[in-house]
This record gives sequence, structure tokens and C-alpha cells, in this order.
Amino acid sequence: MKLDGSCHCGAVRFSLASAHPYPFNYCFCSICRKTQGGGGFAINLGGDAASLKIEGEENISVYQAKLEGDEVSPARRHFCKHCGSALWVHDPRWPELIHPFASAIDTELPAAPERTFLMVGSKKAWVPLEAGPQDKVFDDYPEESIADWHRRLGLES
Repeated sequence: MKLDGSCHCGAVRFSLASAHPYPFNYCFCSICRKTQGGGGFAINLGGDAASLKIEGEENISVYQAKLEGDEVSPARRHFCKHCGSALWVHDPRWPELIHPFASAIDTELPAAPERTFLMVGSKKAWVPLEAGPQDKVFDDYPEESIADWHRRLGLES
């Protein structure tokens, strides 16, 4: 599926191909919560890095999150330097992947038949967790990848 996305102010537009376009993975870690907001969670999709096309690349800044101690995450969070919109994450450990934030995607996304709530151990008390009977909840990261979730449910495009 082709995904088109943009920042809020329109300075950055991008597109990429995604075999994993269902927004199902709700992350409650402090990095997602503090860099993106969105109700205390962020939703990442899976995309093909080789297909990424960007207009307004000069308007993008990158943030690498601080981890425990002085360690810096290798993951690079791309955002608009004008309006602050979170756009995507790229991690050099998986160079073939781009993880766009569902909040930056303008293409109508399909509804997920079940959701995964991860890093719930980092969730703040003010954030409601409304898991349905089919949903899965994890204090940390689940073993199942975005690609594996789509494969298990027969949702790869």
C-alpha cells in the first residue's frame, strides 16, 4: 500500500510503500510520550526504506533519544523543524525499514482487527488504557514484530 504523509504546517511531505499499514501497535514508552504526545502513545507502521520519497527534506530535524545513563539510541526520529510534527523513525540496525508515525499519514489507513499495547509499564496514570477482548497488553516490548503481526492475521499487502 502506498502511504502519503506530511507534517502539520505542510513544509514536509513524504510517501513510501508499506506491506504493514495497519495501525495496531500503541507504544506508551517515555520517548514516544514525550516526543509525540498523542494521548500518551504513538503508533508506528512498517514501511520500505528504499521507497521513501521526501519533499521539503531541508525542513527535517532528527532526534536520537537518550537512554539510560549517557547512552544514545541509534534510532533516528525525524520531525518537522518548523511545526514539530513527528514523521518517522529509522534505525540503522534495520536499514531496510522506515517506521512512519500513523499520526503523520494522510492516506486513509485500514482499521486493525486487534491492537497491541506495549511499554504499558511506562504508561502514566492519566492515560486510559481501553483494551478490547482481542487486544494484547505488554509491560515491555512483545516478541511479535510489526511484520509478524500482519502475517499472523493475513493482512500483508
